[in-house]
Amino acid sequence: MELVMPSKSLNSRIPAYKAAFSNGELQKTYKNLVGVVQNLRTEFSKKYKSEYSIASVLHGYVDFTYFYLQNDYLKKKKLKLAIVFNHKNVNFELWLLGQTKDVQVLYWRKLREVKWVNKEAMPEYSVFEAPLLLDPDFDSFTKLSESIHSQFKTLSHEIFNTLAEYE
Repeated sequence: MELVMPSKSLNSRIPAYKAAFSNGELQKTYKNLVGVVQNLRTEFSKKYKSEYSIASVLHGYVDFTYFYLQNDYLKKKKLKLAIVFNHKNVNFELWLLGQTKDVQVLYWRKLREVKWVNKEAMPEYSVFEAPLLLDPDFDSFTKLSESIHSQFKTLSHEIFNTLAEYE
C-alpha cells in the first residue's frame, strides 16, 4: 500500500494550525459542543433505557462526536444506530452502522435503493448517514434536545420499517 502524501507539507500547515488554537475559542467551542452531545446521551439513556442500550460518547478525530444505540433487533442484524455530531457541517446526523465492514457492505448493497443511501459510494464509517438536525440552535438546549428526540423517533421508526421491508 502506497502512502499518499498531502498536497502541502505538514510543516507548511503548522502556522494555520497554531493560529486556529491561538485564542482558545476553538478549544472552548469544541468542549461545549462535546458537552451538548454528552447531555443528549444522558437524556437518551434515561428516555430510551427500556428500548436501547446506549454506549458512551466517542470522539472521532476532530470530525465527529457520537454515541451508539442498539436494541435486540439491531443486535441480531449486527447493526447499530449512532447519533452523530458532524463538526465540519455543524449538524446532527443519524447513522446506520454495521458492526464489521462486511456487515456494512452487505446492508449498503441491500439498501441501495433507499433514499438515505448513496448509491455511488458507501460512506467510510456507515451504511448511510441521514440528516437528523441540520441547523441546531445551541443557545437553547431544551429546543435542540426536543428537535433531536422528535426527529430520532420519526427517523428511527422509518429506518426500522425500511430494514424490515428489505429482509
